[in-house]
Amino acid sequence: MPKHNSARPTQRDIAELAGVSITTVSHVVNGTRAVAPETKAAVLAAVEQTGYTGDAIARSLVTGGTRSIGLAISLLANPYFAALMQAVEREAASAGYTVLLADTHDTVETEQDTVRALRSRRVDGLLLTPAAGDGAVISDLVSLGVPVVLVDRLTTRTDVDQVGAENIQSTSALTEHLASLGHRRIGLVSGTPGLSTSEERTLGYRLGLGRGGLSWSPELVETGHSSKDGGAAALRRLMELSEPPTALVVANDAMMIGVLHEARRRGLRVGQEFALTGFDDADWADLVEPPLTTMAQPIEEIGRTAVRLLLSRIADPDRAAETVRLPPRLMHRHSCGC
Repeated sequence: MPKHNSARPTQRDIAELAGVSITTVSHVVNGTRAVAPETKAAVLAAVEQTGYTGDAIARSLVTGGTRSIGLAISLLANPYFAALMQAVEREAASAGYTVLLADTHDTVETEQDTVRALRSRRVDGLLLTPAAGDGAVISDLVSLGVPVVLVDRLTTRTDVDQVGAENIQSTSALTEHLASLGHRRIGLVSGTPGLSTSEERTLGYRLGLGRGGLSWSPELVETGHSSKDGGAAALRRLMELSEPPTALVVANDAMMIGVLHEARRRGLRVGQEFALTGFDDADWADLVEPPLTTMAQPIEEIGRTAVRLLLSRIADPDRAAETVRLPPRLMHRHSCGC
């Protein structure tokens, strides 16, 4: 029998014991090339026999899991990312899991690449904030039986676990509040078209208008494409109307930054002649002048719940899928003019 390192076995030891090349061991470990079933079995037996621990992926092929989960999210499009990541890592660590992070850049193409990369690392499951139009990515994961939980941006599917904030009633409440203060021209800066969060917050805005006794006016809605520059451009277009809004709902904090810059450039006195409300509640929301009235997403609870749902799915692949909506909290400050 070939000798192997008694102190700490290596891939060379596995190759010698299995009677294959190191390259073949690498292909088995990384799944980079199809290997004959009997060869793969010999490699796995050698991994188990040597107690090889130098590669988490190799261990996972024997034990059935890496005790790791992947988080695929757009860092740029999610200003609350740090708080979400902290909550996910804390909850995962308490269950003995590590978290691998991949930035999707909020495009379907990059998302496909990052999901593929995370799966090649043999993560036990995925947390995914889907990009607009990525239905095929989600369908592939579900059909392949990959444990996955959608985070923040939810779909109408009933065959996948998902968790996010309640968007419709909360945005309605912001709009109703502005109407109750006497505003009759209330605008909306909406997020990237095609995202569930954008559609739900727009629906909530329309619902709030109705509840406030106001009619829907399409000219008062501008998309800010979930970006700082987009938010600035949206406010610029709204203020160029013949009858501009006197109050505004901004659908996320990335756009709010641009809105604040444009408001300052125009000399708009926020909280006095112009009322402003937002969604997300970044750390700086109460530091600007005037402090922003916002709907604060329950980010920590979303992160913890997402991990719990994923671990439940890993433990019981056949359980019924769940959709969890968590209510945001109104942070009533001064930018609304109160």
